[in-house]
Amino acid sequence: MRNYLLVFLLLCTFRVYSQTTTGLTGKRDTSYTSYSDYQKTRKQHPDIKLVREFKRPDVREKRNLVYCQRSDRKLMLDAFYPQPKNNQKTPAVLIIHGGGWRSGDRSQHYPLAQRLAALGYACFTAEYRLSTEALYPAAVYDLKAALRWLRANAKIFNIDTTKIAALGFSAGGELAAFMGTTNNNPKYEGENCSLKYSSQVQAIVDMDGTLSFVHPESGEGDDSRSTSAATHWFGYPKKDNPALWAEASPLAHVGKNTPPTLFLNSSVARMHAGRDDFRKELAKYNIYSEVHDFPNAPHSFCLYEPWFEPTVNYIASFLEKVFR
Repeated sequence: MRNYLLVFLLLCTFRVYSQTTTGLTGKRDTSYTSYSDYQKTRKQHPDIKLVREFKRPDVREKRNLVYCQRSDRKLMLDAFYPQPKNNQKTPAVLIIHGGGWRSGDRSQHYPLAQRLAALGYACFTAEYRLSTEALYPAAVYDLKAALRWLRANAKIFNIDTTKIAALGFSAGGELAAFMGTTNNNPKYEGENCSLKYSSQVQAIVDMDGTLSFVHPESGEGDDSRSTSAATHWFGYPKKDNPALWAEASPLAHVGKNTPPTLFLNSSVARMHAGRDDFRKELAKYNIYSEVHDFPNAPHSFCLYEPWFEPTVNYIASFLEKVFR
């Protein structure tokens, strides 16, 4: 069905290599933050403005909530949700930060969560175990647990459990797509936290997140200068375990159970590798999708004006359309 993937696997050797754990430093990687990215990005885009947090009387907040108590530590998220109106249930959005599966922080998207909450969405920014702490698929297990937690706590936040979206930026975009393409797949649920609840999502918003690690358009896995972010996450270079790299690609799982999907993309083509093939698969099942490109925009466009407000508007319009 996906000829390029078959060719890729056939061209690779299938010798079994040992997984490397050198990237498991146990120390937080702070190399990617909104501010450090701003300092770098404004060299090419001097007029950008880093979007700051909002304070609105119509948005409630609860921060540092434990969504999963693991044996070794607690996993946290933050809630930003609107004042309830007329007992009407609220659609929910799980927001997943970027940073190459190794760095970044959920606070990156507080402004986005606050803006969407003001528009009527209950938004939750979740942390997940990064590759300094645990290898793939730990992050997947964590975020599935976060989705189950939303349903377990639906009454507290007035959530409509039939209208939950996974939204992410960069590595978070890849993870959001993976959440949606593995709906109802028990292999990726993990074994901890709120297991009697569903992790299903009814919409995907992918902001510059790759759809495939092995697609010809992909730039992931270049270890010629230093170990790539994806190699750190998998514990294998692409050539040593191509099957794992393929399995971790949302494109490998897209099908009839994949929900409607919105793609918001920068001018950096490799950051949306596999998008067109992903949409073709959705079209086979008459599943709705949208694409909006921001010409000349940097990869981290969603953190800055002049792209932040259009990003919010595209997301809100898409969610209104698919949840209506």
